[in-house]
Amino acid sequence: MASTLPASAQQANKAALNAALAENPDSSKHKSTGDDSEPGEIQEVDMQAQAEGIRTVFSDPANFNVKHPLYSAWTLWFDSPATKGRNLPQTPSTAFPQTPLPQTPSAASAQGWMEDIKRVISFDSVEEFWGLYNHIVPPSQLPQKANYYLFKDGIIPAWEDEANKHGGKWSIQLPKEKNRGNVDKMWLYTMLAAIGETFDPYLTNADPSDPNPQSLITGVIVSTRPQFYRLSIWTRLAPSLEEDKLRERIEVIGRHFKTNVLGYPEPQKLAGPLATEVEFLSHKDSEKKGKTAKKIIV
Repeated sequence: MASTLPASAQQANKAALNAALAENPDSSKHKSTGDDSEPGEIQEVDMQAQAEGIRTVFSDPANFNVKHPLYSAWTLWFDSPATKGRNLPQTPSTAFPQTPLPQTPSAASAQGWMEDIKRVISFDSVEEFWGLYNHIVPPSQLPQKANYYLFKDGIIPAWEDEANKHGGKWSIQLPKEKNRGNVDKMWLYTMLAAIGETFDPYLTNADPSDPNPQSLITGVIVSTRPQFYRLSIWTRLAPSLEEDKLRERIEVIGRHFKTNVLGYPEPQKLAGPLATEVEFLSHKDSEKKGKTAKKIIV
């Protein structure tokens, strides 16, 4: 039967299989077979039989037995003020192993707001992500004023968090009626870029002398409103006028978001009724009204 997976998923499936074989050296060690093999004789290994026992998330989403760790652990949060949590996406706790509830930094400053937000689950592998994604309600079917927040484990989706308070966000607002059929794919691609650490190239191009390179990305958000959707990427830093290198790094994130994740040509203008450009604003400037806020637009 021909595979119905897209080419990218088939490649990932093949890579997962190869990685699984490489990461299980015990399977190729000498095992007693009851014969009188000479010392040092290489035993034949039935690689086909071993491969048949490996189930990746692409071949068996419900019963996979291979896990590939992400660079960082992540936590999904959800809130829906209009329904007061009654439409919380149902994620079976038996679908994959639970990770410990993270400690909440700066809890005192965000205590009131945190009472309304629900932690769905934490995960730290590719397989756990797909297990989660396959069991939650997509953005296009969420009630009005609902939000998904996917943030690195230990970071709460609030300005007051230590990791967020000096940062800002890239965001785009999309008219609901024109984008109802696109928002689920856009949100999926945004999450994949976040957990795959492709937004900020610093991780792969970091100075070798830096023992602990850190991405600027702290989390991503999708919000549903009566007339529009909003997608956001939060960063741990926001550039001042004098910080050219940081501004350049922030702009790279925005361009990647617009062209590679959302799929718009870089020169295309997106602003219109209920729509905005892809724009960056620091959290401090977000509190300002009018023209005093300084935006970066790509």
